[in-house]
Amino acid sequence: MSWVEQLRANEAICRRAPSAHNTQPWRPEYHADKIVIGVDPARRLPDSDPTGRDLALGIGAFVETCLIVSAELGLTITAAPGPRLIPAANRYATPFTIADVEARRVARGPYAPGYVDAAVIADLGPGIAHVPTRDLAPDLAVADRWLFGTPAVAVELRDWLRLSPRHPRYHLDGLTDRALTLSRYEARVLSAALRAYPVTRRLGLPALLAASGRDLLRYDGSILVLLADGDDHIAAGRRLLRTWLTLARHGLAVHPLSQLIDCPATASRLAERVGGEPLAVFRLGRPLAEPVRSARR
Repeated sequence: MSWVEQLRANEAICRRAPSAHNTQPWRPEYHADKIVIGVDPARRLPDSDPTGRDLALGIGAFVETCLIVSAELGLTITAAPGPRLIPAANRYATPFTIADVEARRVARGPYAPGYVDAAVIADLGPGIAHVPTRDLAPDLAVADRWLFGTPAVAVELRDWLRLSPRHPRYHLDGLTDRALTLSRYEARVLSAALRAYPVTRRLGLPALLAASGRDLLRYDGSILVLLADGDDHIAAGRRLLRTWLTLARHGLAVHPLSQLIDCPATASRLAERVGGEPLAVFRLGRPLAEPVRSARR
């Protein structure tokens, strides 16, 4: 069996890579001597991710996951522009394993209070900024109001929510009620509100939904910001995955807060605060409840 066939046989593991709204936008194309990582246009987020930042981060995370899987399988491949996976002289050097890929979780529920240890941040390497959670609590409320108050963005989010096990794609992709840590009642209310969005928006839905998360950052905890290092956002996505896997090895979970970058007002303030271009922002800590495993195609 060729290296291409071996990696294709393990594609389900590679698909454990993270992506915005759990869209899983990658579309690997298998050739005799290479794998080209394409993009499924139906899985783009043109309204909430107009610059393609999150798309590139997700593709980069998928590439890194493929390389981690290939290393454990004993395959000698590397990443090339495109992006592509091509033969290499040596196995990809990584401390991570398939078990790390399988164990990675996003935890959107409450975390135990406490700042991340400075030694953990040092273990992540350069290009990471730390911000206390309370410092960003007011801006998160602004970003959430923008998220739910911008019609195209709110409708795009609605289309990727899976708020009931009866949803036909509940076990395939998107954000489920369990992943969002919603009770059955909260999921029903959110689903009904978004279905009637033109009406509920006029009735104050954005402010109501933003208020539901007002206490998310009102505790003594940590937020990390991945800073841009050049224009290669696919390489940044690879770095982001390595960051999350490193944190997981320290027993820490993450919760992306991309709306802080997507909202123009909060994005500019965040960039000024961290002294660079933010590419990803997420809180981290020790979740009080075991996070669920996200769905995959």
